[in-house]
Amino acid sequence: MSAFDIPTNESLKTPEQRIEELGIELPPAQVGVGDYEAWAITGNLLMTSGQLPWIDGDLKFKGKIGSDLSMEEGYEAFRLSALNAITQLKSALGELSRVKQIVRLEGTMGCAPGFIRQPEALNGASHIINQVFGKRGRHTRMIYSNNEMPLDCATLVVIFAEIE
Repeated sequence: MSAFDIPTNESLKTPEQRIEELGIELPPAQVGVGDYEAWAITGNLLMTSGQLPWIDGDLKFKGKIGSDLSMEEGYEAFRLSALNAITQLKSALGELSRVKQIVRLEGTMGCAPGFIRQPEALNGASHIINQVFGKRGRHTRMIYSNNEMPLDCATLVVIFAEIE
């Protein structure tokens, strides 16, 4: 056993404990805006549908990042979209400690022409996922930029998680 294998107090915390320590209340799980499921499980892989920056059915961030919204607001929009995706994981699994690894984060954003700070904005989602899941939150990611977004939302997040 190496020093890297020795569990720390931080690594022993559950995602729910980390959420509580961060002072976060997960938003309620949202239903889809079309004829699809909010999440699906195949084998040991859980995938969410695209999660928008909702709170109780109200889109908190609308418009294009880089014109209607600042980069900082884009970061916050991605953070809220990721919290909604985490809510869907909890809805599917009952408890987030069943997540073995966040495998992939995909973020889509509406942005103004000439806006090139997409990776920095998507960090809003990456940072909260890593805070909630610790080492299990380290993920690959992909970002997409769109001219137009569904419902004029600023951001959309999809998570792929390996589960136990």
